[in-house]
Formats: sequence, structure tokens, C-alpha cells
Amino acid sequence: MPADNHRLYVKARHISYQRGQRNNNPNTSLVQIEGVTSPSEAQFYLGKRVAFVYRAHKEIRGSKIRVIWGKVTRPHGNSGAVRAKFVHNLPPKTFGASLRVMLYPSNV
Repeated sequence: MPADNHRLYVKARHISYQRGQRNNNPNTSLVQIEGVTSPSEAQFYLGKRVAFVYRAHKEIRGSKIRVIWGKVTRPHGNSGAVRAKFVHNLPPKTFGASLRVMLYPSNV
């Protein structure tokens, strides 16, 4: 098997912030993980690390690539979405953007 096909993350999308009818809560983001369609499937990803990788204009320490790290905290609803908390809240510009859900730390 070629070494190119080993990926330690699953793709996901930033859907929105956790919200009520009138107020939204930027401290918690809603994330839809690729291939997850029920709360029981989402259970596997609880505690996993989430990364939002992006490019900035200014180079710092030789790289323009930056990361905002977070953690999957719990399932949300019946469609397999999960809630995640990030070290720095994700900006609203990232709604619909790709995230990486790392397959560590492992509970298996």
C-alpha cells in the first residue's frame, strides 16, 4: 500500500455556532463530520482534536500556514453533527469551511 494514502484526519465542515432562536453562542461551533449521520456514529469522535488550517498574509517562523485547534465535546441533534470548542473562537467567515477532525487521542 502506498504511503500517500495514510491520512490521520477526517474531513468536516463548520456549520454554524451553537444558537437559540435569537442568540448565538460563538464559544461552541457546530461541525458536520463527513460520513457521520447519527449520534451513535458521532460518539466515536468525542474528545478528538479538531483543526482549522488556513493561510495568512504575514509569514511567522517561516510559514504562512496557521491552525486554530479545538476539541469535539458532544453530539448535537439527530443528524450526526457534533459540538466543538476551539482555543480561539472560529470567525464567522469560516462557516462552510473545511476542518480536520484528527483521529487522536484514541479511545480504542
